[in-house]
Amino acid sequence: MTDREGENGAHGQNGDLPRLDFATFVLSLSHSALVHLGDAPDPGGHVSPPNLELARQTVDLLALLEEKTRGNLTGQEEHVLSQALYDLRLRYVEVSKGK
Repeated sequence: MTDREGENGAHGQNGDLPRLDFATFVLSLSHSALVHLGDAPDPGGHVSPPNLELARQTVDLLALLEEKTRGNLTGQEEHVLSQALYDLRLRYVEVSKGK
């Protein structure tokens, strides 16, 4: 990858995409889980009914990421990941109970 390709990959073609870093990755996965929980619109702006199987898979993916990166994250990265997992797990339970 050239410097120019790396620059485009990090900022997008028009500079309108967020910088790619660990927190952005975690937040992207978190948003996907919220879409599957019916709490956020998909990229087309449509809010679908909850799909607990897909939501659970995304939460499990974040948990796997936490397990495999343990001891290798900055304090801020660790906080973003653990807080996202806490919030998503709580919301998953609420949605699964019909609240």
